[in-house]
Amino acid sequence: AALDGRHSDLVAPVAPDENSLFVVKARHSIFFETPLAYLLGQLEAERLVLCGQVAEQCVLYSALDAHIRHFDVVVASDAVAHIDRDLADAALRMMRRNMSAHICAADEVTFDSRRSR
Repeated sequence: AALDGRHSDLVAPVAPDENSLFVVKARHSIFFETPLAYLLGQLEAERLVLCGQVAEQCVLYSALDAHIRHFDVVVASDAVAHIDRDLADAALRMMRRNMSAHICAADEVTFDSRRSR
């Protein structure tokens, strides 16, 4: 439906392919009542890159849940939306300081498993 919407040009570059895995997130954290922890365990994932909306809510809560599950957390700060800029900035600082999250620009994120970030 999003590909047929008014801003399909924004959707097309991030549209999943037939190999993409899906987890439906109904609440603030990507882990809350989802099979994500199990799926990540099966994939032997160690690091999560977070983006999306809202930095001071969903991204923050997901980062905390990832941190307490011992994942390395990376947040692409220019790929998160916010409701309140001051709260989003505070949330990014909290993720960096309290969860040891690596905060960086999206174009700095690497997906090479041999690199730590």
